[in-house]
Amino acid sequence: MTRTLVVTNDFPPRAGGIQAFVHSLVSRQPADSVLVYTSSSEGAAAFDAAQAFPIVRHPGSMLLPTPAVARVVSALARTEGCDAALFGAAAPLGLLAPFLRAGGVDRQVALTHGHEVGWAALPGARALLRRIGTSVDVVTYLGAYTRSRLAMAMGPAVRLERLAPGVDTSTFSPSVDGSAVRARLGLAGRPVVVCVSRLVARKGQDILIRSLPAIRSAVPGAALLLVGGGPDRSRLQRLAAASGVGDDVVFTGPAAWPELPSYFAAGDVFAMPCRTRRRGLDVEGLGMVYLEASATGLPVVAGDSGGAPDAVLEGETGFVVDGRSVDAVADRVSTLLADPALARAMGDKGRAWVERDWRWDMVAERLAGLLQT
Repeated sequence: MTRTLVVTNDFPPRAGGIQAFVHSLVSRQPADSVLVYTSSSEGAAAFDAAQAFPIVRHPGSMLLPTPAVARVVSALARTEGCDAALFGAAAPLGLLAPFLRAGGVDRQVALTHGHEVGWAALPGARALLRRIGTSVDVVTYLGAYTRSRLAMAMGPAVRLERLAPGVDTSTFSPSVDGSAVRARLGLAGRPVVVCVSRLVARKGQDILIRSLPAIRSAVPGAALLLVGGGPDRSRLQRLAAASGVGDDVVFTGPAAWPELPSYFAAGDVFAMPCRTRRRGLDVEGLGMVYLEASATGLPVVAGDSGGAPDAVLEGETGFVVDGRSVDAVADRVSTLLADPALARAMGDKGRAWVERDWRWDMVAERLAGLLQT
């Protein structure tokens, strides 16, 4: 049996999408087939004790590909009998690949998560990515958009394989009841547009707020539920007040992971009109929230940034719009709120699509194959 050394900075109890992705992959492998080497973080001891697989913590809060770390991971691989390695994020830890290979780790896979598209646009970072790509056996990508950008940066010699995050279809399900969230937030009986994401400019919550007056004109009583924290909250609250919809936009702040499904279920339509910023350096890699919304049975409205369209079947599970267009967002959201039958049909198709193509067990099997091929 292959034993894999997972080398990553991105691992719980730190919160974040990459951390959840890596943990979900690792926790679905046989417990005796993985060993995790990761950086230290608050609460790590209690978290590690609850895992079925062993975790070794680097003494610092940041794991970098230094000679000292190279010696540690090489020795760990030898003593623990690891013949494969998985880098939780290709850059920069993929630079450790040659040291591990010299120590007998014959199979190496590096994950990417979308932000590498920005790296690929910068000459120095692009050279780093190419070096990593030629050192490992496989570099993974999220979807067609990220693959095209990585291929240009890394060159023809790199083997690229798709490995996108999965969805826990038992956690995110049409059976989840969002009525308690609606009642607590004063949204009972109202048409609700929900967006679950960090409050940062790329995600497009400002466009949702700007579109809300037109949405409310078409669908009286409509409200916007913004779930998540982030640096844009104060700006967005001021924008809501200035747009005359301050009482119709609900900010929840960050939500605990176990509560997230009920926040999705509190909406009638899920919308996140993301847009690419900073000349392509700030771009959406995929947008798992669209798939989690689909798994919950909601129709989705997605922005056209980066790989976000890969998470939507246009016209079937939802719509892809220009993430900078208030009119386009208002039109698509209003269409879905005003036609519950259409919204329900798209939600049903989205649920079926996620069950067919995006389940975590399928993703974990793909990874196992990549580590052994």
